[in-house]
Amino acid sequence: MKFIINGGKKLKGEIAVGGAKNLALKALAASFLFKQEIVINNIPDIEDIKQMLEIIKDLGAKVEKNDNHQYKISTKNVSKTTLSPILTPKLRASIVLIGPMLARFGEAMLPYPGGCVIGMRPIDIFIDGFKTLGVEVEENKNGFFFKTKKLKGAKFVFPIISVTATETLMMAATLAKGKTTLINAACEPEISTLADYLNSCGAKISGAGTSTIIIEGVNKLSANVFNIIPDRIEAGTFAIMAATTKSDLIIKNCNPMHLEVPLLMLKKVGVNFIIGNNNINVLPSKNLKAINLVTHEYPGFITDLQAPFTVLLTQVQGMSLVHETIYEGRLFYIDKLNKMGANIILCDPHRAIINGPTKLYGKKVESPDIRAGMAMVIASLVAEGKTEIDNIYQIDRGYEKIEERLQNLGVKIERVN
Repeated sequence: MKFIINGGKKLKGEIAVGGAKNLALKALAASFLFKQEIVINNIPDIEDIKQMLEIIKDLGAKVEKNDNHQYKISTKNVSKTTLSPILTPKLRASIVLIGPMLARFGEAMLPYPGGCVIGMRPIDIFIDGFKTLGVEVEENKNGFFFKTKKLKGAKFVFPIISVTATETLMMAATLAKGKTTLINAACEPEISTLADYLNSCGAKISGAGTSTIIIEGVNKLSANVFNIIPDRIEAGTFAIMAATTKSDLIIKNCNPMHLEVPLLMLKKVGVNFIIGNNNINVLPSKNLKAINLVTHEYPGFITDLQAPFTVLLTQVQGMSLVHETIYEGRLFYIDKLNKMGANIILCDPHRAIINGPTKLYGKKVESPDIRAGMAMVIASLVAEGKTEIDNIYQIDRGYEKIEERLQNLGVKIERVN
């Protein structure tokens, strides 16, 4: 499948933000902590969620979907502890299932996890964390086998900040014996929301949202209704999209407090916007100017907005420097922007210099990963002529029915085989 987009038109209207992908995936994993049915609201209809649902159904979970993005999950009769070797490699986030499964069953088998190019990262932190909690880990040609009689609370120091590892170990520790202290933990709002939910189910977690999280293990948890917060990455992407196309766009159902630094950087560029309680109105802006951008863990500038923001910087006056500090290889979409007419120098795998403004032209490109794929969409909106974007499965992994939502804003976009 590919998108064909005719650019050069301003956007107009309102666009609603869906549920946070990176929280919804963890909510599905959390269902294994409970013997009761769990109800999860506001789950986005995206490919990563579909993959996770297939994995948990293969394990024996019962899944019921309602029309309004609500799911009912029951893991009461699950006894299988080996993740599918066919399904699991397609989704790196499948590793978050291991924490809840160890807490519930005392064992789990993980085939080598997958994901997009950006997702292919070592899982050493997870393995070291599980070992610290008393888990025996064996590796063979098929993957990893984890086993423990009972998880034991301990102190674990993250060598680098990891959102997924923080969430996985936090979920595992809720049912461990004794106190677990996580040092140098990630601080994303999805983590504190997950902790708040688990606390509502009987867990004893404090410090979530800070770099030190303390979990007092409990004997059991009782499932509650889980409401997924708005996706801050999607909200930020739409704000950058509006700024790049100099459009008047209202972004609804978002939490602007989760975007303090990205909004600050938009302001420094010269973008005008009005912030409401749960919406952002981006206004057409002139005389945009270059800035230097450095990605950082939350609450810094999120790496997932770096590619869309780089597209914006191709349309501003002057020379900008983008420094990607989180993932090596995340700037490798630059050649595609240059193919469209951008003037970007890739200094090394972490730094790029953008000279602007440059006129972009429609070309045939592809989506290397979720966020760079969406950056290609934004570039095509401001480009002259027709752009074809291949490998749009990557975009579908993180953005629900994006072409329909953009069509409602006046964009000429179609999905074709």
